[in-house]
Amino acid sequence: MTRYILAIDQGTTSTRCMIFDHESTPRAIAQCEHTQIFPQPGWVEHDPNEIWQRTLSVVADALTDARLTAADIAAVGITNQRETTVVWDRRTGAPYANAIVWQDMRTDALCRELAGTHGVDRFRSQTGLPLATYFSGPKLRWLLDHTPGLRAAAAAGDALFGTIDSFLIWHLTGGVEGGIHVTDVTNAGRSMLMNLHTLQWDADILAAMDIPAQMLPAIRSSSEVYGTAVGILAGVPVAAALGDQHAAMVGQACVSPGNVKNTYGTGCFMLLNTGTTLVPSTHGLLSTLAYQFKGQPPVYALEGSIAIAGALVQWLRDNIGIIAQSSDIEALAASVPDNGGVVIVPAFSGLFAPHWRSDARGVIVGLTRYVTKAHIARAALEAVAWQTREVLDAMEQDSGVPIALLKVDGGMTANSLLMQIQSDVVNVPVIRPVIRETTVLGAVYAAGIAVGYWRDLADVQSNWREDTRWVPHMDAAQRDRDYARWQKAVDRTLNWIED
Repeated sequence: MTRYILAIDQGTTSTRCMIFDHESTPRAIAQCEHTQIFPQPGWVEHDPNEIWQRTLSVVADALTDARLTAADIAAVGITNQRETTVVWDRRTGAPYANAIVWQDMRTDALCRELAGTHGVDRFRSQTGLPLATYFSGPKLRWLLDHTPGLRAAAAAGDALFGTIDSFLIWHLTGGVEGGIHVTDVTNAGRSMLMNLHTLQWDADILAAMDIPAQMLPAIRSSSEVYGTAVGILAGVPVAAALGDQHAAMVGQACVSPGNVKNTYGTGCFMLLNTGTTLVPSTHGLLSTLAYQFKGQPPVYALEGSIAIAGALVQWLRDNIGIIAQSSDIEALAASVPDNGGVVIVPAFSGLFAPHWRSDARGVIVGLTRYVTKAHIARAALEAVAWQTREVLDAMEQDSGVPIALLKVDGGMTANSLLMQIQSDVVNVPVIRPVIRETTVLGAVYAAGIAVGYWRDLADVQSNWREDTRWVPHMDAAQRDRDYARWQKAVDRTLNWIED
C-alpha cells in the first residue's frame, strides 16, 4: 500500500495541511485563515480554539481532496509560527487567554525591567537571544502577571504553557485524555528559557523571570515519534515539530555549514547553518538551534529576524487600499522604473535584526507631489530587500564567510520583481526551488525520517531541485547610494516611542 506524509503548517495568518508522497510531490493542500486580533496598538493576539478548529478543518479537507484516510498516512509533522504563546487548562483544554503573537509588543516594559543594570544581553550567553518583545518567555511572564487565576493554576499544576506546536501536539495526541505535552528544541530555543548548551530549561532564567517549571513542556528533538494521534488521524505517529524557519532550512536542504536561506512570509527570516558549532553574534543576529534529529547532535544557526515583510503588502492592501489583493503589488510596482525618491521602513513592531530597537516605528520618507501609489508599492518591495541586505551583511561579519548565493522560499517569492530587486541589493544570485513552500516540506522530511519513510538528510538533499535563478544587474555605485539612503531612513524611525 502506498503511504504518505501529512504536515500541518500553523502560520501567523493561516493554517495549512499538505500531503506529500515519497518523491516529495504534493498530493493535496488545504488552507484556512484565522482572525488577527488587535486589542490595543502594538498588541497582536490569536484565538487558540479557532486555530485548533482550523487545524481539524484543513486536515479533513486535505484527506478528502486526496481521497485518503488516516490509514494511508505514515506520519504527521508540525511546523508553526514561533514564539506565539499559549496557556491552557490541562483538565479542560480551555485557554486561559488569547495567544500572544510573536509580533506583540506588550512586554516592552517587562523586558526593560528584566534587563535592569545587566542590559539586553543578560541571558544571551545561555540562550543566544537579547531581551526583546519577540520571544515567548517574557510573554508567558506577562500572562502570569495579568491573567486572573493563572499563577495559582500554574502552582497547582493545572496550567500548561506552550508555543503552537505544543498546543497542537497535546490536542492531536488526546488532549484532556492523556495528551502529550512536549515541544522541540527549535521552539524551546525561541523562548529565552532554554539553555542552548544543555538543551534544557534553564533554572536560573526561570527564577529570574518567576516562571513555574511545572508549566513547561518536555523538550525533545525535532524528528522523533512523540505520540500517536487520535480522532481524524487516529493511529498516525506524530513524529516531528519544528518552528517554521527551521523547517524551511530542512526543506531547502540547507543542511551543511555555510548554507543560507531566506523565507518571505508575514516577516522575513534568514538563517545561516553553522553546523554543530554555536556561533555567538556580535552584529545583532540571534544564535539559535537550526534543528536536531533524534540520536544526533544539535545543528546551530545564525538568524536574522525581520518582523514585517509580507505584512507590509497586507497593510497596503487592507489599511491603505492601494491594491485589491496582495498579488497586485508586482504589476503596480513594475509600472514605474524606480521608487520616485520614496523609502519605506516598516518598523510596525519596532526593528528586529540587526537593530533590536523596540522604540522604532514605521516611516515613509522622501514624499513629494511627484510620488504615486506605484512608487509606494515599489518602495515596499525594496524595503523587504534592504532589510535582508542588512541581515546578510551581519551574517558575513559574524561568520567570516562570504555568502555566495541565497536560497529563497515562501509566498513572496512568487513576485519576480521582488526577487530581482533582492538579487540586485545583496549582489549574489537568488535561487528559488521547485517546491516554494519549503516550510511544510521540512516538517514532512523530519516526520518521514523519524519513521523510516526516508533514510536521512541525504535523501532531503537529493530531492531538492532548483526552479528559478535571479542574478544581480545593479550598478555598484547605485547600490551603495541606495543603501546609504535606506540607512538614513532607518535612523528616522528611532526614538519615536519614549515610554
